[in-house]
Amino acid sequence: MADSQPAVLAAPAIPDSVDETHELLARGRYVADRSLATVLYLALKRQRPLFLEGEAGVGKTEIAKVLAEVLGRRLLRLQCYEGLDVSSAVYEWNYPRQMVEIRIAEAAGDRDRETLASDIFDQKFLIERPLLQALRPGLEGAPVLLIDEIDRSDEPFEAYLLEILSDYQITIPELGTIKAPEPPIVVVTSNRTREIHDALKRRCFYHWLDYPSAERELEILRVKAPGTPENLSREVVLFVQELRQMDLFKLPGIAETIDWVDALTQLDKIALDPETVDSTLGVLLKYQDDIAKTHGSEAARILDEVKRAAAGGGS
Repeated sequence: MADSQPAVLAAPAIPDSVDETHELLARGRYVADRSLATVLYLALKRQRPLFLEGEAGVGKTEIAKVLAEVLGRRLLRLQCYEGLDVSSAVYEWNYPRQMVEIRIAEAAGDRDRETLASDIFDQKFLIERPLLQALRPGLEGAPVLLIDEIDRSDEPFEAYLLEILSDYQITIPELGTIKAPEPPIVVVTSNRTREIHDALKRRCFYHWLDYPSAERELEILRVKAPGTPENLSREVVLFVQELRQMDLFKLPGIAETIDWVDALTQLDKIALDPETVDSTLGVLLKYQDDIAKTHGSEAARILDEVKRAAAGGGS
């Protein structure tokens, strides 16, 4: 009788069409339009990075999370910031372990300097950061690499990414070039606080994620907050859509809409009223000047328009 072997579950396959890609996102509870599903399908099939640009809170980061979840892949996230360098993003040598190795070798006296130099720059002394880890596929396949808010990093680091995003390889002077046997699924996001160089964008498929229409935002709430009364969801969407027409420092994104619905549900609200709107604006708006501009009479005016539109069945 043959020994029983544990079953290895195959990871879900890369979708073979735009429709399958749309369904894949839907399985991850991500409401996408046709254009996003199309560019994502092409990026997956052509093994090209996907560059997503748009305002904060419109769902750019969530796409990478959904891909990792529904494809059964490991998610590696590199959060960009000013001053991000190779040692934090790619690799660094484990200097304490190398020093211990040097002292042991000196005490033993069994290795010459050239041999010792070769020994301490071995991969066992290498600390791998997200970009290098992304070149190492697991049993489930290549990981999903999220390079989040690339616009917050410095231009020299942006230039360093060119080799990785074009050839899926990293050159380490002491070891040589490490190339991915299978390209990772790469999602790069930007909030457009600065322009990203054309050389990086050329290596990617590009998509601009805008604020959703009222109809799509209502659909998002049905997926993300299914227990919310339909009337409340409709009023929230109409209110947020009106806010996005104002001259605010930071317009509310989809994430804020979901947070506001959740907060109102926690307060057992089934409809908006002026007092509740004023007292919960801090969930929706993140700057005091924006809250001051909206609070009181302006919020009441918007709410009146919302009530009229909701009564007329508008969405």
